[in-house]
Amino acid sequence: MDRDRPLDGVGSVKLKFGLLVGLSVVAATLVAEIGGRAGVPAWLSVPVTVAAALAVTQWLARGMTSPLREMTHAASRMARGDYSARVRATSADEVGRLARAFNTMAQDLHDADDQRRQLLATVSHELRTPLAAQRALLENLVDGVVRPDDDALQTALTQSERLSDLVGDLLDLSRVDAGAAPLDVGPLAVSDLIDRAVAEAGSHGRDVTITAEVCPPDLTVHADAARLHQVVANLLDNATRHTPAGGTVTVRAETLPGGSWALEVTDTGDGIPPEHAEEVFTRFWSDQHAGGGTGLGLAIARWVCELHGGTITALPPDDGGGGRVRAVLPRLARPRAAAPSAPPPEDHAPLPAPLPTGRQHAAGEEVHVSTTASVPDVPAQGGARTAAAPSFAETLFGGLWPEGGPRTAQGALLASLGIGALAAVVLPGRSTGVALLLVLLLAGVLVLRLSPRRSRAWTLASAALCLGLGSLTVLRAAEWVTVLALLAAGLLVTTALTDARRTLAVLAGPAAWVLSAVRGLPLLGRTITATSDQRLLWPVLRTAAVSLVALVVFGGLFASGDAVFGSWVSALVPDLAWDSAIQRTFVLVAVAGVVLAACYLALNPPRVDRLALPAAQPVTRAWEWLVPVGMVVAVLAGFVLAQATAMWGGHDYVRRQTGMSYADYVHQGFGQLTVATTLTLVTVALAVHKAPRATARDRLVLRVALGVLCVLTLVVVASALFRMAVYQQAFGFTVLRVLVDVFEAWLGLLVLLVMVAGVRWSAWWLPRAALASGAALLLAVGLANPEGWVARQNIERYQETGKIDTWYLASLGPDAVPAVVDGLPEELQRCALPAAEDARPDDLLEWNLGRSRAAELVPSGAPADRSDCP
Repeated sequence: MDRDRPLDGVGSVKLKFGLLVGLSVVAATLVAEIGGRAGVPAWLSVPVTVAAALAVTQWLARGMTSPLREMTHAASRMARGDYSARVRATSADEVGRLARAFNTMAQDLHDADDQRRQLLATVSHELRTPLAAQRALLENLVDGVVRPDDDALQTALTQSERLSDLVGDLLDLSRVDAGAAPLDVGPLAVSDLIDRAVAEAGSHGRDVTITAEVCPPDLTVHADAARLHQVVANLLDNATRHTPAGGTVTVRAETLPGGSWALEVTDTGDGIPPEHAEEVFTRFWSDQHAGGGTGLGLAIARWVCELHGGTITALPPDDGGGGRVRAVLPRLARPRAAAPSAPPPEDHAPLPAPLPTGRQHAAGEEVHVSTTASVPDVPAQGGARTAAAPSFAETLFGGLWPEGGPRTAQGALLASLGIGALAAVVLPGRSTGVALLLVLLLAGVLVLRLSPRRSRAWTLASAALCLGLGSLTVLRAAEWVTVLALLAAGLLVTTALTDARRTLAVLAGPAAWVLSAVRGLPLLGRTITATSDQRLLWPVLRTAAVSLVALVVFGGLFASGDAVFGSWVSALVPDLAWDSAIQRTFVLVAVAGVVLAACYLALNPPRVDRLALPAAQPVTRAWEWLVPVGMVVAVLAGFVLAQATAMWGGHDYVRRQTGMSYADYVHQGFGQLTVATTLTLVTVALAVHKAPRATARDRLVLRVALGVLCVLTLVVVASALFRMAVYQQAFGFTVLRVLVDVFEAWLGLLVLLVMVAGVRWSAWWLPRAALASGAALLLAVGLANPEGWVARQNIERYQETGKIDTWYLASLGPDAVPAVVDGLPEELQRCALPAAEDARPDDLLEWNLGRSRAAELVPSGAPADRSDCP
């Protein structure tokens, strides 16, 4: 079974699709079942299960569709005149039959083109002999060597007639090349045939004596006179060229038993070497024995003989030396349907180079030949060149994500697998801490090292922010802080790797990271193939085996000899129970896959800045955009007026107007104000795209209108923050309310950035500035210990009002423990501290600052019974 095309033996496309779906489902089910039995969480099991299903689908579908991709690529090459492309036709289904038909068509097209080119070569060779004879005769007439008597003129006329016949036979020659040459069979006196050929050969002016013998003299055969004349003329031309001056050429014709007759031409030249006795009949064959010919004469002679149902061979020389060529023909010609020997070149003979347009000089004569571009050689059926087809990923992503970067990436693959293996060893069973930071740092260094943009200012700034966000995994115990930090860091990584500048490009970065798992499949395939090379695989395996043995031997010795070192080893060596091994395998696959996708994104980033919304056509009249913006400004101005009135009138005014307390009043509209701020930013973006900016007046109006809108929006932001502060003083502080406050403050910062862009009339930097400010704000929140800050604010509120929710404080986690211990009396501490399992001590790889402080302050944790807690 071909590992690249495992379903080639299946004889139906429908059955292949059924197997593809079935095997993908089976693979996904097995992986999900194994993960479920091993207790792998869903957030880890689902992506690995999907990856397993996609891997099986890709493996099977790649072999199913590769013939179609190869045919597409081969057809493109054929359209450019290259008929050498072939596709692998190993499949037994309909696609395989189509591939075999395609290869047959390609071979037929190549043969047709080859026949066309060889026809031109044959015609040029055939025209040379009568032209040379006629030219020699005319030169002799001009010089007075030959008198213009009837014989000379008749010879010239005969040569002209032969030229006319050759020109008229062009179509016949093309049919001969196709194996369907008609023969005009009729009675033919062999002596007349030989005499005409001898007379033409004698007119060439060579110092050679030609003798003819026909036995019996009245030998008559049924054959095509014109074709046989080609045979005799070519044999005599070949013999006279190979015979030295003063030599003799003899042509004999005799009957043979069994209804055949023989035509033999001998000369007194060097003869044909026995090792070349067969090669001389192939087209364009020549060596030192060729005597200046083109190598077509004997090939044409065999061609015609086989058309008549006969044979022609080169015989060993007689005792007197010289060449012997003997043709055996039936006296009653039985033409064959095809000429197998001469038209197609032998496998060992290369195709001829194209005949360039112009005058070709051969043996002193000029022949004007025009031809077209050449076609590369077609190898034998078993060695046909397979067309290199574009991959599915290249077809899918097109110009947005072309194939680039290195051909292979063994270092990135091995490093990603190493980081995945490290994660599988140190992460399962541990909370966020040093181990997670170590994995993140190694992955970040690898990706940064591979990125060609690593020295740019934005990349370095993003790396610094990512380092700060990653450090939160060690500084803070709250998992939600880690999740938000990793999401923000991922967005920074994709923006830096893809060099995204526009808003849509920045948002497309995370999608590009995910799609790298598909786009990077061709590179992964080439890398696996290169890594599987024995020259690289064996050194890697040998080094790994030696290193493992050394680690086990020396590690075991030192662990058994020192208790402290032994405890460290126990903490590092993973649990190899079945369920633990499965979980670690899932972690290895997931982490290695994520890192490998990031590596591909670094090596071959997509052109995300090409993603853009359709260009908006500015309105022709200013009021078309100014009126809607003015309505929004008016509404915001009314809201600001209402806020001023409420603040001026105080709580009593709000109660009289709404019937609500001031705390309920400010809480009621906070969410709406946050949405209004977001929509205002959208309104600004739409106005910028639709407003005309051709004149200075247009730009001034746009700046003033949007400036007023932004100022009013800042008032809305301030009102929202004030409302949340009042509400939290009344009902208590929570992490969610703090995050909403931070988000609203970030929206206000975006409004300020928009105002700066409007003043500078340049906004190319705005998307990156928004991302960087958001990441920096999140980093600041994480460093400020939000859970500890919330605990302190609630404790201060308790000290002022006597109201406290210890159940909520206990849910905050280890980061809030120092604030609880410092601010609450002992009788409330037991209610506000986290449970004992949340305050357990960590090992070296699990160490976290928040949990470490909590363990120091409350080693045993809080009691589980909180039934009497407020």
